Amino acid sequence: MAACRAQASCSKEAWLEAAHTFIQETLCPAGQEPNIQLTKLVIDCVKTTWLSQGNTGSIQLLLSFSFVSVQNLRTHQQLPCCSHLSPSSSAHEDAGRNWKSLHREHLLLLGTLTDLPGDLETKCRDGSLYVRDNTGVLGCELIDLDLSWLGHLFLFPSWSYFPPAKWNSSGRGHLELWDTPVPVFPLAITPGPLTPIPVLYPEMASCLLRHRSKFKIVKPNLAGKLVRLSALVRSEKTAYFVLSLGETSPATSQTVSQVSIIVQIPAQLVWHHVLRPDKAYVLTGLRISKIRGHSYYIWTTSPSSHLMLLKPESVQTVELERPFLEAELNPCPMPSKSPDKKEHKGLVRKSKLLHYVGTVTGVLNEAAGLYELDGQLVLCLAYQQFHGLQRVIRPGVHLELKDVHLLQSVGGGTTRPVLAPCFRGAVLLRGFSHQKLGFQTSLQVFGSSLYAHLVWENQLGLPLYLWTTKAVEELAFKLCPFTLRYHQFLKHSPGNPSLGLQLLAPTLALAQPSTCVRNAHSEILEEPHDCPLQEYARLKTPCSFPTLATLKEEGQLRAWASFDPKALVPLLNAAYLPSFELNRCLAWSWLCLLPCTFDPAQVLLGVLEASSRKGCLQLRDQSGSLPCLLLAKRSQPVTDPQLIGCLVRAERFQLIIERHVTSNFPSWKELDMAGFIQNRQARVYIQLFLADALILPVPRPTLHSATLTAPPQTESPHPEGPHIRQSRLFLLSHKEALMMRNSYVPQGTSSEIPQPTLSFHVSGTWLTGTQREEGNQWGPPEALRDENKDQKILLIFLGSSVYWFEFLHPGQVYRLVAPSAFLRFCHGQSVSHLWLAEESVDSFQEPKSTLASWRKGFPDPTMFTVASDPPPMFRSWVFHQKQQSVLPYPTSTWLNFYGVAKPHSRPVLLAMWFVSSAFSSCGFVLIVPVSAPRGSAVGKAMPVPLRHLSVRPASGRLPIILFTCWTSSLA
Repeated sequence: MAACRAQASCSKEAWLEAAHTFIQETLCPAGQEPNIQLTKLVIDCVKTTWLSQGNTGSIQLLLSFSFVSVQNLRTHQQLPCCSHLSPSSSAHEDAGRNWKSLHREHLLLLGTLTDLPGDLETKCRDGSLYVRDNTGVLGCELIDLDLSWLGHLFLFPSWSYFPPAKWNSSGRGHLELWDTPVPVFPLAITPGPLTPIPVLYPEMASCLLRHRSKFKIVKPNLAGKLVRLSALVRSEKTAYFVLSLGETSPATSQTVSQVSIIVQIPAQLVWHHVLRPDKAYVLTGLRISKIRGHSYYIWTTSPSSHLMLLKPESVQTVELERPFLEAELNPCPMPSKSPDKKEHKGLVRKSKLLHYVGTVTGVLNEAAGLYELDGQLVLCLAYQQFHGLQRVIRPGVHLELKDVHLLQSVGGGTTRPVLAPCFRGAVLLRGFSHQKLGFQTSLQVFGSSLYAHLVWENQLGLPLYLWTTKAVEELAFKLCPFTLRYHQFLKHSPGNPSLGLQLLAPTLALAQPSTCVRNAHSEILEEPHDCPLQEYARLKTPCSFPTLATLKEEGQLRAWASFDPKALVPLLNAAYLPSFELNRCLAWSWLCLLPCTFDPAQVLLGVLEASSRKGCLQLRDQSGSLPCLLLAKRSQPVTDPQLIGCLVRAERFQLIIERHVTSNFPSWKELDMAGFIQNRQARVYIQLFLADALILPVPRPTLHSATLTAPPQTESPHPEGPHIRQSRLFLLSHKEALMMRNSYVPQGTSSEIPQPTLSFHVSGTWLTGTQREEGNQWGPPEALRDENKDQKILLIFLGSSVYWFEFLHPGQVYRLVAPSAFLRFCHGQSVSHLWLAEESVDSFQEPKSTLASWRKGFPDPTMFTVASDPPPMFRSWVFHQKQQSVLPYPTSTWLNFYGVAKPHSRPVLLAMWFVSSAFSSCGFVLIVPVSAPRGSAVGKAMPVPLRHLSVRPASGRLPIILFTCWTSSLA
């Protein structure tokens, strides 16, 4: 037992020594001798407070608490926490059952309560409260403030600390002081006035303001009950708030007159924390001033003004030089705004002003200032400057709302009533929450500037603002974080609007009528009250931004819901059609959907990409992709490769759904029986004109851009040194179809059997010689080898390079860019051939534009020649369905030659293609020599892979070649 007492004594001595060191370093004024008296007062204050909290047990438990400074909190406390100077706190115990409650620490916090943010001038005061010690300053919130507390040292028995968010590098965290602070030094009691204070009551003060030239009163005092308190308005030059003192009638207990007072002295802005509605106050030393930009006068405080509670025994009514005349006692008309707007017609509603006390039960969108009250109402703080209060509001906070607007049935997807205060109303804190701050998503972190711009710059009404916040969430869900980063999509700055705002601008311009700029003085003072929340109309949802997966699913559902076999069969001939003709009519059909067929109208949005697997353009978002047919004017294809990687927004487009059905209906009588449909598939794609789309570039280097640059190499593998980019202009004269072709694979590169590769070929003519890069521009072109000879070129695109298929078109001039070490020109009889290896990729440009990427594995250039027309030794037949049932569809097809076989012993490869003008198809093509009789096919008609064939001359005749070919079409 003695050992335990000795150990406790040692612990107590150590605790007292640590307390002494902390107090001298943290609380004693800098540069002064150690103050033993201060140490004793602080420890006595801690012990007294400990016992007053209901702690009847041993003082030993107090030794588990340690002192903490402002700097220690800011440096070492990375998680939200709370501290209570008691072994248990009923409030914290109730909240502790919830996993969201704050973590409790045993810390003792002392500091000076002040309204100065550090060692700054008085002019820097903005009405905020701080806790300060020798190590730093922390902002704080306090529910009930007494002005006599400012500048005094306090012990805070119950408090919580919230560190700054990780994304907020400039933040300092803040404190929430839950209980009344305990002064270390006894506070001086201010004695009442020796003589009664002469005061003016609201009715007399209002008349005096009106007849200011007839009465001379120097700095009068005003008394009355606080009937209205505005928000604390902060601007770049000043900060202020307006309070209204009223006078009640003894008979009706209603306010019969009131007068407004503006407070804009920096040292007096802290009064906003003290004032409580329905309490009576006296304001001294007032004067009359005119508000800049307005024609009316108002009472305002002076630097010598004071605020005190009204005690009837300490005041008396001031005596004027003469009594007011009966005409002068008429109520002073309140400043009014000229009726410069027409009477609203239609479904315009007026909001209701009311008082409300409730608890925050949810956070709907913190960046947009949207919260849930009592599980039933929506609280919108966006129309006030709520950033100071934003750090405190979370589930569990109790609020009192004065002069708040109630809006019901606002529409736009919002079903609950909305409470929204303007500058005239006030949001007063009545209780802190014991829960942690919720996790802030990237949408909340980067969306604040965008939402503020919508309210203060775009001047959106509340119904449209609520819809816009949901639209921003929809857009962010579609595009972030993989397609776009959140800061790229949301971050807004003056002169540099965010992508989110640019995407919403066309809709907001149509939905929001022009409104005047808000004026805080007018909103607070003028009668009748006029603000953006005063009148509203129920909003019909302007549009929606569905994901591409949703759009595809909806298109398929509507396509099959509208599928009617009887509508696809000619009614006059239906009874006479055989089964195979009947089913052929149902095999393919299509449906076109416009945005107006949806409710609400759909807006198309996605990033334009070129598919390297299909060779088509497609729109992509987080949910997936959809093929896209993008057309320029007069249904011409687009040629600008810089569109790749851009955001595309379109309100006018066509959603095309092609239905492919496999059926075995025996006759037209059974068309109502769905059991005869064996299989059905739908192909969905989008068609739109470039003129109907809003194209926005995406500042992201990882997306395909118009210029593709080879990765930098630290050491050149070639002895001649680093590569110098060179380019040549050429005119594209011919482009072949995109289809599966055999590709040449050098021996030893792969053990796998070569497979047909999706590819296409283009041919053209060199326009200039080679140009080398000189700085940021191209040097003069080299002279051509033979200017009198056609400089033809053949380019082969396969692998990932097929995504340039949609941008290469005959008649256009392009610039080919590549490192000089990998660009080889082989000259044949009538054509120059180009061989590009994969590692030599640089870029492929239009003039002033850049284009293309390349793959390796091209055949030996000496194996090919190009002829404009088929030679006379060949003639071709394409067998249609009625002849040999070779092609599956009766479609318009043609055959063209890519290569010409030469009669020599070396194996020569033939290649050809056909294009379907209506839809994708697979078919058999038969090539026969002239001497062969028509239709004399040798062997069985079956597909033969071209990679297994080689053409060799045999007895002066060429064999018959039978193979399959495939093409893809977007329309």
